[in-house]
Amino acid sequence: MTGSSFLADLLETVSDRGRALLRRGDPNGPSGPGGPDALIDLCEALLSGRGEATGLAIARDILERYAELDQAERLSLFQALATRFGADTERFQEALAAWQSDPSDDRAAALHFASEPRRQEVFRRLNRAPGGMEALVGMREDILGLLGDHRELESTDRDFHHLFSSWFNRGFLVLRRIDWSTPAIILDKLIRYEAVHEIHDWDDLRSRTDPPDRRCYAFFHPALANEPLIFVEVALTRDVSHAIGPILAGDRTPLRAAEATTAVFYSISNCQHGLQGVSFGNFLIKQVVDDLARDLPEIETFVTLSPAPGFAAWLRSPADDGTEGLLDADRRSLLERLDEPGSLRDPATVEALQPRLLRLAAYYFLIAKNARGEPLDPVARFHLGNGARLDRLNWPADTSEKGIAQGAGLMVNYRYEQKHVERNHEAYANHGEIAAAVAVSRHLKVPSASEERVKA
Repeated sequence: MTGSSFLADLLETVSDRGRALLRRGDPNGPSGPGGPDALIDLCEALLSGRGEATGLAIARDILERYAELDQAERLSLFQALATRFGADTERFQEALAAWQSDPSDDRAAALHFASEPRRQEVFRRLNRAPGGMEALVGMREDILGLLGDHRELESTDRDFHHLFSSWFNRGFLVLRRIDWSTPAIILDKLIRYEAVHEIHDWDDLRSRTDPPDRRCYAFFHPALANEPLIFVEVALTRDVSHAIGPILAGDRTPLRAAEATTAVFYSISNCQHGLQGVSFGNFLIKQVVDDLARDLPEIETFVTLSPAPGFAAWLRSPADDGTEGLLDADRRSLLERLDEPGSLRDPATVEALQPRLLRLAAYYFLIAKNARGEPLDPVARFHLGNGARLDRLNWPADTSEKGIAQGAGLMVNYRYEQKHVERNHEAYANHGEIAAAVAVSRHLKVPSASEERVKA
């Protein structure tokens, strides 16, 4: 008998014994062998300090049973984890009293560990089971789906975020280029996970990964070998792109990579909802910039062509964000014209609306703020926080149904200049300063609709 088969048999034996111990009560009720109460008993057993093989078997059993729970049962389990698996109060009070009597480093460390919720150790031990990491990421996704109506789960969610921030830190991540030779199981997931510009079919995917002027990179974690965490799509071009249509066109003539002078990051997609709040994108973009600069020294310009997902909603929202009356007039006149069928495909309409729309867009990105004093647009917060410069506002740049619904057709170029990234990041992080090109700020000086009528 091999060592691996012996361990598998041992795990199965211990799991069977665990199931037998828990077969009591209504088999379909919460305390039955498949209910949340039984899983709570197993979680207590997991923390009991039994042998490693027994602990692995219990962890595997918990994850298998969890997968069979319905949403109501999962909620009940999470609520029990929140209320019954916090810090050990008695242990914490003893550690606190010891530290107060002798505030040494050793007693401070003991106090720190005593304050840790017991559920964090539950999650650590679950992670040791085969497939544990993937199961825990899915578990946190379930919690995120419940948080809106169940704020009592926030403490458990914080524990997940705390652990994932360590388990998925940059030191564990592996950057891989995705191309047409990548295994189909991963390519298929790119089609499903693409969140910015839908990949319609395999031919569309091939046009984004196979030609010499296209690149795709993804971060992976060793525990999730075939699950990309985040990926970025890049177009290699001669010039900065100001519209998404030419980049996605299937009938374009590819450019030789050696002829490119610009790298355009046109889509960044997070793949694992359960890792929400764990930052990957800033590391991904900076490493891809470094790799492209090394492999293709002819490329000197690194920009994004990014959506403005909150702009259309802001245009249509009540003017309670401090905008001036003149901007309100711009909004009303713009919305009337934008709602006309085919307006963005009519050159005369575009020419008439463009100055006022870009004026509003400049206000939206440079002046309007949320309650925390940050730019309203989430994509802007991401790139500005990475040290990019707000370089250009492009309209109309995305006339797809989604592009119009979310951004009124607006797209934005953010420029990553390696020599200025750190300075821009520090200015934004410490003082809220937005690095912006003159080409953006000058739109604020464009006459509004009301001013044009006054002049007339």
